[in-house]
Order: sequence, then C-alpha cells, then structure tokens
Amino acid sequence: MANTFNSHVESLRPEFESKLREWTEIPTISASPDHRSDIDSGADAAVQYLRQIGAQAEVVPTPGNPVVWGKFASDPAHPTVTVYNHLDVQPANEAEWKSDPFRMQIESDTYVGRGTTDDKGPALAALLGARYSIEKGIPLNIQFIWEFEEEIGSPNFEGFIKNRLAQLQTDSVVISDTIWLSRDQPAIPFGLRGLLTVILRLETGTRDVHSGLTGGVARNPLTELCTLIAACYDRETRRVTYPGFYENVLPPGEGEIEGFVDSGFDPELFREAHGLIRMKETEAARMLRRLWTRPTFEVHGIVGGYGGPGVKTSIPPRAEAKLSIRLVPDQSPQRQFEFLEQFLKEQNPDVEVKLDAMLAPFLGSATGPYADAASDAMKTAFGKDPASVREGGSIGAVITMNDYLKAPITFLGLSLPEHGYHSANENFDWDQASGGIRMFARYFENLSKLPIQAD
Repeated sequence: MANTFNSHVESLRPEFESKLREWTEIPTISASPDHRSDIDSGADAAVQYLRQIGAQAEVVPTPGNPVVWGKFASDPAHPTVTVYNHLDVQPANEAEWKSDPFRMQIESDTYVGRGTTDDKGPALAALLGARYSIEKGIPLNIQFIWEFEEEIGSPNFEGFIKNRLAQLQTDSVVISDTIWLSRDQPAIPFGLRGLLTVILRLETGTRDVHSGLTGGVARNPLTELCTLIAACYDRETRRVTYPGFYENVLPPGEGEIEGFVDSGFDPELFREAHGLIRMKETEAARMLRRLWTRPTFEVHGIVGGYGGPGVKTSIPPRAEAKLSIRLVPDQSPQRQFEFLEQFLKEQNPDVEVKLDAMLAPFLGSATGPYADAASDAMKTAFGKDPASVREGGSIGAVITMNDYLKAPITFLGLSLPEHGYHSANENFDWDQASGGIRMFARYFENLSKLPIQAD
C-alpha cells in the first residue's frame, strides 16, 4: 500500500513543477503597489487550482490585497481543518541572483525562484496532499486560506477573518511556513516570536552643508542616530540594556533548551546555511536560547547623506534608521514600544520615534492530539521523529487566527535553512515537496479520526 502511494506521489511531479512554475513566474510582491495586477493574477490562478479539486473557492477583496478562500466540504458532521499559506513574496533585488528570480529554473531536483520555498512550494504540497485525501474519501472538511499580505505584516487579514468569521469556523488550523533545523532533522515548532518595527527620524537642517564650513557646529543627524542606537547597548557585553527590554520574558520550560540541543542542531551547518562569516555565539545551547527564547534588537538600515562613490564631505540635513525587536512570550509589543520610545526620547528629544508595525508572540502546545497527529504524519513521510522546537520568525496571521478562530494551530513546515528564505537564489526541492505531499495526506487522515471541537 505504501509503495502504491509513493508511486502516486512520484507521478505528481510534472504537475507540481508546472503549477509551481506558473505561480513563481507571477511576481506577487506585496510590498510594491506596482505589482497589484500580479497579485490579482496570482489570486485568480489560486482560485482555479482550488476549483480543480472540487472546492468552492473565491477571491475575497480587502482594502488592500485580496485573500483567496476555498473549502472542500464533505459533510458538516466531519471535522474541519483550515490550511493557511501565503502566496505573496518578498522583492528580489539582491545582486547575487544567478538567474531571473521570476523565471523558475529547475536544477536537478531543485526549483530556483522567488517564492518557491516561501511559501508557494509548501502551499502546493499541502494542496496536493489535500486532493489525495479528498479522492480517497477521507471524512474531513478541508478549508484553505491563502493570503497575499503576509510579507507586509498582514494589515487586512484581521478584517477578512472578522467579516467571514461564521463561514470560517474550524476545528484546527495547520500552517506550512516554517523551517526545519536541517535536512536530516524534521522539526515541528510550537512557538513564534513577535515583532515590533520602528523608524527613527531626525532632521537638523534644511539642506546639505559643507563640513569644512560648518563641521563642529552643525548637528549631523547620521552621527546622532548612530550614537542613539549605540546607547541601547552595553559597550562591553554588547547586550541590549535599555530599561524594560527584558520585561516579562517567559523563561524556557524545564529541559526545553536541552531538548532543543538534542534535536540535532548543528552550529556549523547553521552558519554555512545562512552564509555567516562570524557569529555572536558558536555553542549550540547558547545559540538556541538566543534564537528562540530571547528578544532581539536589530538595525536594518540607516538612510541619509551621500551614497555614491568616494566621499562627499557634506553634512546631511536629515537621516532615518530602521529597527526591529523580536519579542518572546509573554512580552507585550505595545509595552516594548513605550520602553524604547521613552529611552530614545530621554537620550535625544529631537528624534521622531515612529511605530511601524507590531505583532504579539505565540506559544502553542507541543503535546496533545494535534501535536501527535502532526508528529506521526511527519515521521511517516520523512522516516524520522520530528524535533519539537520554537521558531525565531513571526507570522502575523497566526495571532489573528488564534484570537478569532480559537482552534489549535499546528505548524508543518517543509523549508530548509539552505532554501534561502528572503535571500538571493531562493529554492525548494522535490524531496521536500514529495515528502510534504505524503505528510499532509497522512495528517489529514489522522485529523479525520479526531472529534469535532465543542462550540
């Protein structure tokens, strides 16, 4: 029976590659208004895929980009699972791309192109796993939510959920938008960090001025922003030390860090997969503590002044810095913004501290029937018990679905560190895709045996 199913999955490869190519070559870049027509094309293609498996499907407008909703309803008496993925992608302006990011290349068993691993490839694997379950008559209702604003913080997702709440009732949610520890170690995360993004602006003049004529008297906004950011850190330990940064950090559970380490995390493989030359930590336990259980403070860009070749000896009139804080359970994004704003204003009252976006952290359960169903499905598909981990990233839709749908949320990701989330030469591969199809088919079978959630 298993050999027959594996042969069936292998027979799906041409279809998977054709659909992934079609999706990848639609540049659904949510950050750019110039790509709104591509977003609409991507949504139309997604609806067609859902209708091909017999699902009721539609493009749901929002004040921003649409959401695609679809449902295959077998029987109201059967359990319902909601499958969430996002089909928008990051821009692809990195110089290191070896080929056109929106012309998918197939290199042996690898698919290269923007969105292949984040998150179109995993979405297709889930869809084909669902189709198999439907064809086999598994007693399960399968609902799909495909978002086109995840990469910009899901600003209209809550409105979509609220407006369709009665229609969206579900017994559980499964998301395939997370990363394994390595190809050799499947992983199921049960927690995500939250996110706070902030923009600092400082204006000290009306135009560029000559540093020989005004230097020492004119205020340089670039210098002041650099000084301000440096004040957030202790000079010797390089740890963030402004008041409140570590408020309400939920410590790891007993044995949790040891469990993370025992799951097979390899610091050197991590370094190589992410193209890092040097790291702050090289010891596995300390790295995992920082990655999954501690907040972070990062600078993503400082803008201002002359950016051309050589040095132009002028002092700019204004500058901007882009910051983020990754939050952990039980930290409050609003409280963390207030702590940061107060500290920065005390240091430099002239700086404008603008809140860009905020998202709460999430902590689910690594035990229980849904965790067991997921673990069994991943082991069946990939031949190894998955590790229970956390993830350092954030998914805005998770918090919204947790708040409104009030159903257990499970993460069944398929991406690997070397797949290059948000990086040049992003890729996905058939081993992960075919395993994902098998995994989802097994997971849906497992869910069909669980009781319907009480209202």
